[in-house]
Amino acid sequence: MSEIAAARPATIADYMAAANSHYYATRDPLGAAGDFTTAPEISQMFGEMVGVWIADLWQRAGNPAFRYVELGPGRGTLAADALRTIARFGCAPAGIHLVETSPTLRAAQRARLPAAEHHDEVDALPDDAPLLIVANEFFDALPIHQYVRVADGWRERMVERRDGVLAPAVGEIPADDAIPASLQSQPEGTIVETTPVSAAIMQRCAFRLARQGGAMLVIDYGYAGPAAGDTLQAVKAHRFVDPFAEPGEVDLTAHVDFTALAEVANGAGGSVSALATQGAWLRRLGIDARLQSLAAAAPNRAEELKSQRDRLVEPRAMGDLFKVMACTAPGWPTPTGFKGDAA
Repeated sequence: MSEIAAARPATIADYMAAANSHYYATRDPLGAAGDFTTAPEISQMFGEMVGVWIADLWQRAGNPAFRYVELGPGRGTLAADALRTIARFGCAPAGIHLVETSPTLRAAQRARLPAAEHHDEVDALPDDAPLLIVANEFFDALPIHQYVRVADGWRERMVERRDGVLAPAVGEIPADDAIPASLQSQPEGTIVETTPVSAAIMQRCAFRLARQGGAMLVIDYGYAGPAAGDTLQAVKAHRFVDPFAEPGEVDLTAHVDFTALAEVANGAGGSVSALATQGAWLRRLGIDARLQSLAAAAPNRAEELKSQRDRLVEPRAMGDLFKVMACTAPGWPTPTGFKGDAA
């Protein structure tokens, strides 16, 4: 990855895209031996609650044939837990479709889900049935653009090589048009992020739902924008590190602007839920009852199971930082788990 920004400065988006493409293509980054751990790897209860959400929506939609879709499915753990759960409700998808480009992760997914079909992009998904789409910690890894306020307006933040080291720099071309109106007057030095790639994928998914029926569940760390701030971060061996020190060897992510995703989904014909915290959403779906059931079946694991639940739900852990949003097709039921629903 040494060629990044070697000849000329690159945008943060181009840098992030190139670095993460190499990173995910060359390893399984998950688990204790990897760089980070996602919710499905923490506890089976997470995937089970996703399954409960799917089964509830499917039943209230009239038990239609549908295809299960997951974007960036990791090792396939969430899908395996969710699909096992929905089967208990007599719910079986007409197909399992995984949008994944990493050869390493595709192999792990195939081992858990041998019947699944892989796709390189959303546009390749089938168009013959409603889609129930899950995107857990998918959007955070997509490339962002960063803009910095200078004395005479806004400039895109770049990555350049100085004295053999990669570092952020301020570009020369005015970029005021890229900044939301509500953030234009921020003080000098302020950073604003946008992610056209995320918006485009969300839009394509919402278009599919509007045409085919179904719903999409998005879970990630993020915020309700527009908001200013630098959220680009890098993780290696479960520790935060310099995002510019080892391109392609660390996990680069940024916080997700759920308001931006909601706006494009609404514009594409989808119906978007209220935004919920992960902790509140999991409690509404019944994670505490599931904890009691699992602990009763395995008393020797009760403390371990409670610790897993707390990590997913409690505000000091993942409960508040991670948010949940749903997008449904016109005419589909209101999804459960969100403020104002029937739950």
